[in-house]
Amino acid sequence: MTDPNGRPEGRRILVTGGTGLIGSALCNALIDRGDSVVGLSRNPDRASKSLPRVEWHGWEAVRERPPREAFDGVDTVINLAGEPINQRWNDDVRERIARSRIKATKNLVAKIAALDERPKTLISGSAIGYYGDRGDELLYEDAEPGDDFLADVVVRWEEAARTAEDHGLRVVTIRSGHVLDPRGGLLKELLLPFKMGVGGPIAGGSQYMSWIHRDDEVGILLWATENESIAGPVNATAPNPVTNKEFSKALGRELGRPAIVPLPGFALDIVKGSGVGHAAREGQRVFPKMATSNGYEFKQPELAGALANLLG
Repeated sequence: MTDPNGRPEGRRILVTGGTGLIGSALCNALIDRGDSVVGLSRNPDRASKSLPRVEWHGWEAVRERPPREAFDGVDTVINLAGEPINQRWNDDVRERIARSRIKATKNLVAKIAALDERPKTLISGSAIGYYGDRGDELLYEDAEPGDDFLADVVVRWEEAARTAEDHGLRVVTIRSGHVLDPRGGLLKELLLPFKMGVGGPIAGGSQYMSWIHRDDEVGILLWATENESIAGPVNATAPNPVTNKEFSKALGRELGRPAIVPLPGFALDIVKGSGVGHAAREGQRVFPKMATSNGYEFKQPELAGALANLLG
């Protein structure tokens, strides 16, 4: 059975990280389009209160494989589990960031491999941190990885996901940029200083910021479930990356505030934690070649329109 758009009806999709900012929006979008959603959570009782339309199962991601019954009838697995990077980094936090992605994905794939009837597709989270700090180099999905901490984590995260190919699954890794949402992430952290009139370019402002509106982040995930020809890395970024200085000017205009106070990168580390500072200081000029070449149409391709939609 297919819907009027030719999409299979009634898919059963398993989501990890479903209570997160993007995960919760994704779960709701899947259900709204007619899919049934199974979620894995450390606290399924609490998760069911925030997303009651999802069927929840318990899973300690870095300690164990998921329960077999969670996969009954599942066509697609979307893996978004991971420790937030927007916190103050130390050795323990770095370890949790890595294990919550790499070990959790290994446990997930190990369970899939052991199933008698396996899902057809694994769509696994990733990040443009894969590329490291690359200046103004235009980066497509075939670019080489960087060599810093986050790049190393993302490389190993994607490697863990790709092992599902050995068991017959189509694997897509979604390299997300700065997801713009006033409820979380980098935009949330920047809103207060900008609203107070003390916002401005970070660490000089010449570094590129490859951003994406939250609706397009969810949209690309949905698109990846529907298009069976899509495999490998997919850059989830708007097709118009901007420099940090350009981003600051656009945010200031939308808020009706000046955006002229330069903010050193180390200051953002001190105030908000090194994860935020790291993400804001490093530059990646990323283009979503896989998405644009294969028919994905961005809802918010321009920064000014995206900020107006989110903040207007």
